[in-house]
Amino acid sequence: MRAADLISQTVPLLKKNDTGSFALQAMSDQHLSQLPLVHEGKLIGLIREEDIINHHKNDSKLQEMKLHVTKPFIHDYEHIFEVLKVASEMKMKVVPVVDKEENFLGCITLENLMNYFAKDTDILEPGAIVVLEIAVNDYSLSEISRIVETEGAKILCVFTGTNPEKTQIELTLKLNVSDIQAITQSLQRHNYVVKDSYQEPEYFEDLKARYDELMDYLDI
Repeated sequence: MRAADLISQTVPLLKKNDTGSFALQAMSDQHLSQLPLVHEGKLIGLIREEDIINHHKNDSKLQEMKLHVTKPFIHDYEHIFEVLKVASEMKMKVVPVVDKEENFLGCITLENLMNYFAKDTDILEPGAIVVLEIAVNDYSLSEISRIVETEGAKILCVFTGTNPEKTQIELTLKLNVSDIQAITQSLQRHNYVVKDSYQEPEYFEDLKARYDELMDYLDI
């Protein structure tokens, strides 16, 4: 999945001759605290709601304000993981997307990202979750997959987490089955530490309910 595939069609862009009041209203309408400022098809940067409010003259045009403008962006051909990296590092809810010539193409929102990972990566599909704690040097996804498949199941998706202070990784497996007793026992026989597991139907119903609530909140 490339960044270009997740560009939102609803995020408005701001122009230099827009007023502060117009920008604030646009941000309020979209429930965003930042919006892109674009001039002649080129991204100038992101303008923050806080900076406009602090200017105290909202009837002034944006080009007349001394605003702190940042210019983080992602190229349209880059992978969705790069979008996540930029959004996380910069604490952004909106990530501008440009092409190779840095022409502004649009923005990716937090809602876009969450929709992608929730709906397009099998996270909300029925099935159990198993969390393993593994030494970095012992990590072999092919071996873990073989063990799981030996018990008649398949891995739908995998997430890894690392702690710089430890030599271990946390591996989260989403499986296509709900009964995982035989799988966890088999993993333990192969000396894997099963840190957590979730298989109750209520857990997945709650997960879906929480996701729907979050989407409703972002669309208020």
